Amino acid sequence: MPGEILAAEVLPIIKAREKLTSLPEELAERPGAVAVTRRGEPVLAILSWELYESIVETLEILGDADLMAQLRQSIGEVAAGKVVPWAAARRGLLK
Repeated sequence: MPGEILAAEVLPIIKAREKLTSLPEELAERPGAVAVTRRGEPVLAILSWELYESIVETLEILGDADLMAQLRQSIGEVAAGKVVPWAAARRGLLK
């Protein structure tokens, strides 16, 4: 399947219907999703709520131009060695 990052179990829609009540426990035990197929073609994905929320949060971050600009700037600063050691940062926070 395109974009496969997490392992996905593939189930025909009939099998998915039979397993629906046990899928929350299965997805809690292993990360990933279940690809539900109809006539061999994927038609939906079932994933844990935690994974869904993390995907939505990532999309929100990627869609925020200002936040992405800040992130790119921060990555550039780290790459250039413009970092503050944790001990110094902590001292600054405790003042």
